[in-house]
Amino acid sequence: MSEFQSSGDDAEASSLAVRRLDAAGHLVKPHQFRESLAVNIRAWDRNSVLVGVQASLASAITLVSWLVSPWPQLAGVAALGALAVLFGRFAPEGQRGRVVLTCAFWLIVGVVGMSVASRLGAAMPVRLGLLAFACGFFFFVVNTARLGPPGALIFVFAAGAAMGDVASWQEVGERGLAMVVSGALAWLICVAGERLRHAAPPGAPTPIEPVRPLPHRLIAAGRISLGAAIAVFAAHAFGSSHPGWAALGSLAVMQGTHLHISMNRALQRMAGTVLGAGLVWIILTQGPSVWTVIALVVCLQFVIEMVIGANYALGQIFITPLALLMAHLASNGADGATMVAERVFDTVAGACIGIVVAVICSTVDDRAQLARHHAARSGQAAD
Repeated sequence: MSEFQSSGDDAEASSLAVRRLDAAGHLVKPHQFRESLAVNIRAWDRNSVLVGVQASLASAITLVSWLVSPWPQLAGVAALGALAVLFGRFAPEGQRGRVVLTCAFWLIVGVVGMSVASRLGAAMPVRLGLLAFACGFFFFVVNTARLGPPGALIFVFAAGAAMGDVASWQEVGERGLAMVVSGALAWLICVAGERLRHAAPPGAPTPIEPVRPLPHRLIAAGRISLGAAIAVFAAHAFGSSHPGWAALGSLAVMQGTHLHISMNRALQRMAGTVLGAGLVWIILTQGPSVWTVIALVVCLQFVIEMVIGANYALGQIFITPLALLMAHLASNGADGATMVAERVFDTVAGACIGIVVAVICSTVDDRAQLARHHAARSGQAAD
């Protein structure tokens, strides 16, 4: 969202309904819900197939190799490093390798940093505060370095997965090493397939946001950390075992560039999570073997890349099973189907808190843009 209102827009803004209450009213109009259901057919392209195959390959190699190694307990952590393969699909020709290496570095920072905090004996409220800060920090990093989709969510997901207690400094080192190895694998897979990728020509439009001015980035990062902090501590207060999921829900909503996009994300994330939770509950109640879970994770990686660009809700239907199956692997099957209801609660709570904070912290310019968007959509509906 923009941070400052230009003087040239003052007169126009004064003629629009730009109170926060007006903005809330716009966001619950019927056309807002219809907009969240729109499907972008153009999202299905060669790069989606390529990244889907690469993500599946990276997950398969990482999980299988670590599970059959003398350190099977590191398989879940290593899988987090392999997520670097998801980045760089819109990078200029020859630049994807650099983007993937950069993302692998920040994934390592997130996991090792949270592991160090845990080893130093940081209380859970401190770790939750660090996770909330990480939401804003990684948003700032992604926008500054123009890392593109899937954005800050991946780094925060990795940091949140490392919030558990750490028994020794050796375990911290092992986690770091596992992340380095899987990050290097992700880089090798991307470099090997670079000639198959359709690189955007210079100047072509992409989903990667332009770098905002520094004050804008800092204010946006602060808003996001505030929303994530409210969400994560609220979930913790209600006894959630995985409050980090609430922070992810808030982050997914608040990183939208405009209020109507944030609302779309909130609706799509809630709906997709509920449907995906039902799917993974059916799977986990069957008591699948570890190899069945790995096969499902590999397949889901590909499916997600094929649908996420078409509609965020479609992606969430498959992201939710993927996240819960990976947590199931990391816990050696201890959590199982009990995580499903909690995932739904935390995600819905985080998304709702995110959109409320986004409206409260919005500028007049943000709300004026929403009013113009609402007027345009209402006019189309009338026609």
